[in-house]
Amino acid sequence: MKKVTYKTSGVDIAKANAFVKAIQGDVSRTKGAGVITRSGSFGSLFSLDKGKYKQPVLVSSTDGVGTKLLIAQEAGIHNTVGIDLVAMNVNDILCTGAKPLFFLDYIACGKVNPKVLKDVVRGIAKGCRESGMSLIGGETAEMPGMYKPQEYDLAGFAVGIVERSKIIDGSGIRAGDVVIGFPSSGFHSNGYSLVRKVFSSREQKQLAKDLLKPTRIYAKEVKALTENFAIKGIAHMTGGAYYEKLTKILPKGKCFVIEKGSWPLPKVFQILQKKGRIEDSEMYRTFNMGIGLVCVVPAQSFTKISAFLKKKRMHHYKIGYVVNNTKQKIRLESSSSSFSH
Repeated sequence: MKKVTYKTSGVDIAKANAFVKAIQGDVSRTKGAGVITRSGSFGSLFSLDKGKYKQPVLVSSTDGVGTKLLIAQEAGIHNTVGIDLVAMNVNDILCTGAKPLFFLDYIACGKVNPKVLKDVVRGIAKGCRESGMSLIGGETAEMPGMYKPQEYDLAGFAVGIVERSKIIDGSGIRAGDVVIGFPSSGFHSNGYSLVRKVFSSREQKQLAKDLLKPTRIYAKEVKALTENFAIKGIAHMTGGAYYEKLTKILPKGKCFVIEKGSWPLPKVFQILQKKGRIEDSEMYRTFNMGIGLVCVVPAQSFTKISAFLKKKRMHHYKIGYVVNNTKQKIRLESSSSSFSH
């Protein structure tokens, strides 16, 4: 039997080390003031500026990109999924009103392909810069046998901070409050198992430009709103969408009335629904349907908030309102009103 090494078993440590060294430039450009660098440290260090907070609360999230990665790998487009990875995590912690602090990533692959993984990490770094977060650590695991040579999977971990007294949890939502929706960039990173069921491999490649649009990051919108207005609730429209993720922030006895047609429905959703003959209820339970983040605000503040957002060129739509209802949490109604904002 020939001598066996880690390399002959499929894991090339030298190549992995070279990859890590090659991405240092992209990673270093995300580093903020709280990052502490210590040689020989096995963990990533971040210093909290507690002087800004009386009762600081850390907010964390972990998520991946899901089967959207299969389309990216099939199409050979890898520079957007890193943004998706950051967005899926940071948008979740933004819902509490938290300020994003730092991010860590985990990349698992069958074989280290420096060109592909550089594109992935550049996307992660770009997402972190857009979120105002530091990319302070990560792990790349080469696992032949677990993954095919061309396959990889991603997981991310985000941490933010918020003053305890300013945590947004939806508990103050009342009847009459207005629901503001911020447009999505498309499917974001949810429902791709259904997307792949409806569209053939050839159609997925043809629609790759739309299907691989990175998940939009809403850090600027949330920061602008929370620093200037009282926001009652924020929901990230991911899997479960209107029926589960939106209603998650509702107090008992309240119900959202969402007016379909009060915002533009992106064409790619229409194509999918028609080809798959998918019912409306399934579409609104699985996909964001063009709205990626929702904020609930007092009715008396809406006009001022809307004017503020317009001035900031932050596109938004009034998509519904809150009513009292002990039997249901959401009611989707058709609206003939023209969308604006």
